[in-house]
Amino acid sequence: MFHIEINFMNTDQTQVQTQNLTDGMHIVVDALKRNGIDTIYGVVGIPVTDLARHAQEVGIRYIGFRHEQSAGNAAAISGFLTKKPGICLTVSAPGFLNGLTALANATINGFPMIQISGSSSRSIIDLQQGDYEGLDQMNVAKPFCKASYRINNPEDIAIGVARAIRAAVSGRPGGVYLDLTTALLSAPMDKDTAEKTMFTPIDPAPAYIPSDASINRALEIFASAKKPLVILGKGAAYAQADANIKTFIEKTGVPFLPMSMAKGLMPDDHSQSAAAARGFVLENADVVILIGARLNWLLSHGKGKHWNPDVKFIQLDIDASEFDSNRSIAAPIAGDIVSSMDLLVKGLNSHNIKIDQLWIDDIAKNKTVNDQKMADKLNTNPPLMNYYSALRGVKAVLDKQRDYYLVNEGANTLDDTRNVINMYEPRKRLDCGTWGVMGIGMGFAIGAAITTGKTVVSIHGDSAFGFSGMEVETVCRFKLPITMIVFNNGGIYKGDSPNLGGGTDPSPTTLMPDARYDKIIEAFGGQSYYVTTPDELTKALNEAIASKKPVLIDCKIDPSVGLESGHIGNLNPKTIVKD
Repeated sequence: MFHIEINFMNTDQTQVQTQNLTDGMHIVVDALKRNGIDTIYGVVGIPVTDLARHAQEVGIRYIGFRHEQSAGNAAAISGFLTKKPGICLTVSAPGFLNGLTALANATINGFPMIQISGSSSRSIIDLQQGDYEGLDQMNVAKPFCKASYRINNPEDIAIGVARAIRAAVSGRPGGVYLDLTTALLSAPMDKDTAEKTMFTPIDPAPAYIPSDASINRALEIFASAKKPLVILGKGAAYAQADANIKTFIEKTGVPFLPMSMAKGLMPDDHSQSAAAARGFVLENADVVILIGARLNWLLSHGKGKHWNPDVKFIQLDIDASEFDSNRSIAAPIAGDIVSSMDLLVKGLNSHNIKIDQLWIDDIAKNKTVNDQKMADKLNTNPPLMNYYSALRGVKAVLDKQRDYYLVNEGANTLDDTRNVINMYEPRKRLDCGTWGVMGIGMGFAIGAAITTGKTVVSIHGDSAFGFSGMEVETVCRFKLPITMIVFNNGGIYKGDSPNLGGGTDPSPTTLMPDARYDKIIEAFGGQSYYVTTPDELTKALNEAIASKKPVLIDCKIDPSVGLESGHIGNLNPKTIVKD
């Protein structure tokens, strides 16, 4: 904190008092630092520029972005990786709104994040008198996050920061909005008085221990199963209950199916993985244990042709309101996953769990058939690369790597990469998650590189890359070890769609067919590659990772390949044309 000396004089011009003052901006920075915040992601401007400067001054790292949405995504993925709230700093109104998509996405996905935004004068906003970038931000944010707070007085800053942290990490984690008015940031306060307001919240994310009855009920149903299955969700990855999850799966011999961001929680090449037999196990499993996974659209809501109609569900979730959201849950376990898995593992000693070998054999047969189908796809050599031949070039490198993070976004690029590239360690595959939001790629890549210091490989479709591609400059400015691969087929889904009206304008899904994304990074001093064959891609990726520098690889893909909406074309309505 800075201090100002104010001399108060009596009528005899004799000094009677000296007072040390600080202000709201410095108190905010002090509160963040005392709560272990070591990094802020953001875009500065009125009225928060000096807040970022003072944060740097006291040793908090400030990562400046080109767009607030990417800064928010970086903060959110930092929260996922660390279980501590990532901080996104934005300016008022437009900057706040730019960050709001990332805040909402963090809440939907269960990532702890706090968006801190400067805001205009309350008196002008409340009377709608037309202030500079005037917006009632606290109330706008409420529907999109776990909690939304405004701090009006400097003596309440420590309380406001503590409440935001506790809301972000307790229960199901999520996004929190913290509104700092211009008046607050400049408000003076006695330094010693401000110091007395400071504190760190005790146990902001307390354990939520499930009942013994719920554990016993779950184990009894599990023991009765003939065709059981465990589904691992990103909530399981976030919880970091890795050892007990591994023990439970291996001790029982139960097959497991990882959701996208849970890949690597158990190695993808583990003998009990049923990922290559996904359709078969969902259609036939009679008991499914959901660990940190929700029965939402990603699992067809647990209904329909993709599921055994008689399946019984055991669900582990910290939020009891999640149970019975789409299907009746036979054995709900309400508690945090660390405590729940600890009790389940201990309970195995008193329950006879035996997996039917016919179930295991049937899964193995189905995996063998599907593995061969995937091998056939990967080993094709079309004149122009398709997604699978390109991913063969990527796989040749990444199968030999372990110490890297993979960020992935797009439609076909997302779906096919998820199916082809194996993960072997937890929390190292980062993608669009529950909402399927485009544009998370660069923010997640930067957040992962800053948070871990590790190499990041980010694989984007060309359309997805366009949402946040300007962050290439951020990557280069901070000299981050990120290799960006753009699968460039010149379009959204595919690049050769016609204009149905026969005009000269490109179709709604067509991008520039000869775009050269590799040239973007050259403008900022990074390394570029342009590749047209799997072997060229393998060579470029090996060199890029070894360099530990910013690299962008433009990977030319056949514009005629790609499915409409990737693997979820059923969600994209089509018109019915009649002759």
